[in-house]
Amino acid sequence: MSLFKRRRFPVEIILLCVRWYCKYGISYRDLAEMMQERGVEVDPSTIFRWVQRYAPEIEKRIRPYQGPRSSSWRVDETYVRVGGRWKYLFRAVDKHGQLIAFRLSGRRNTNAAYHFLRKAIKAMSHYPPSSITTDKLASCPKAIQRLQDEGHLAHYVKHRASKYLNNIIEADHGALKRVIRPTRGFQTMKTAGATLTGFEIMRMIRRGHCIQRERQATGEVRLVNQLFELAA
Repeated sequence: MSLFKRRRFPVEIILLCVRWYCKYGISYRDLAEMMQERGVEVDPSTIFRWVQRYAPEIEKRIRPYQGPRSSSWRVDETYVRVGGRWKYLFRAVDKHGQLIAFRLSGRRNTNAAYHFLRKAIKAMSHYPPSSITTDKLASCPKAIQRLQDEGHLAHYVKHRASKYLNNIIEADHGALKRVIRPTRGFQTMKTAGATLTGFEIMRMIRRGHCIQRERQATGEVRLVNQLFELAA
C-alpha cells in the first residue's frame, strides 16, 4: 500500500501500535517495551510518528461507519495542556453519549464555538440536530445564532443551557482525560490534534458507537483492518 511505502515494519504491526496507544492510555516507552516482549524492536519515537501519521487516517476512513446519531446534542469543552499552556477541546455527543465531533482550539470564544459547530453539522449532515444543549458559556448561543442566520443550521433547532442535561458529556470528558493523562501534555497543536483524534476514534470504536459486526476486541481489529483493506 502506498500509504505505508518505505515503512520497514509490516502494516499489521504499525496499525496494532496505533490502536493500542490510542486505546489504552499508555506511554510510548511502555508500548515499545510491550512490543519488545513480543519480539518486535521498535523505538518509542517511531510509534509516535506512526500515531501522528495514521490516527488521522483512521478517523478519515471511519466516517462512513459512524452511523446514525440522535438529533439531541450535548456540547461542551474541556481543557488540554499543549506546549505548557491550557487549550480547549470542544466536543459534542448525542443524548446517548455517542461521539458527534471534536475540535481543538487555542480559544473558547464565539468564533471558536462557531467553527466547531460548523464542523459538527457538516459531519452529521444526514443526522442534523433538533436541539443543542450547552452549559452557561456565552459564546455558544451567539455561534448558534450565527449559524442559523447563515443558513448552516435550521431555525427550528432549539438551544438549551443546562448543566444537568450536560452531565453525560462532562462524564465523558473524564473518561477521555484518563487516556490523555499518560501523555503528560502535548508539545504542539498539530501533534495534540493528531493524537486526540486517535483517542476519540478508538474510544468510539471500542464502545461500539459505529457500524461494525462485533463490539469485542476482535471486531475492532477486523474493522480497522477493513478500513485499510487488509485481510481479516
